[in-house]
Amino acid sequence: MKALLLSSSPRYDGNSTTLAKHVAIGLEEAGHVTEFQHTHDIVSTFLRDCRTCRHPNGECAITDDFRDVFFNHFLPADGLIVATPIYWYGMSAQLKAFFDRMFCYVAASHPWSSETIERMQRKRIGLVLSSEETFPTVSTAITHQIQEYSRYTQSCFVGVVHGYGNARGEVARDPNDPMAAAKKFGRTFFDAHATDFRIDTPRPARVWNQEPGV
Repeated sequence: MKALLLSSSPRYDGNSTTLAKHVAIGLEEAGHVTEFQHTHDIVSTFLRDCRTCRHPNGECAITDDFRDVFFNHFLPADGLIVATPIYWYGMSAQLKAFFDRMFCYVAASHPWSSETIERMQRKRIGLVLSSEETFPTVSTAITHQIQEYSRYTQSCFVGVVHGYGNARGEVARDPNDPMAAAKKFGRTFFDAHATDFRIDTPRPARVWNQEPGV
């Protein structure tokens, strides 16, 4: 399988990036193809008014690397893992811009909108977070947003890795060992049990397979 990791901290050696790199190690240990990108290198500006910005042929007029990464790295991937520090109880502006910029290519005014929408769906989605604050609900807003993105695109939200730290690399001192958790998350990313039930979802009588007599 192929996974795209997007690290959205402007600090290339920051805590969320460190955790994302450990997720990548786990993915590679499991034999998956892994691409690692920094949104700071991809997105140079925010989404504009497509009605006035778009080229006459329907293409986006913003000249940065977003189009290349979106079409040649994100759409072909089987899974997307995004990493961000928690800024003001939300994701970084760089990561939000990456999601916002998708609109240009799903809008009906883009010539390949239908194909793009189809290729955006049914991926595995993961979230990697770092924060200074340890309050239990500090990650609620980001987690919910990624969960709703996953539902909207009929994707599978696998889960979250969250480490605590402020100074560069401090996440390595987190006694919960999020580095090990990040590696495990990567190793099991494409196989981990993940459910999102609806009222009409067919459900077995057991969650886990049991040995006879257990």
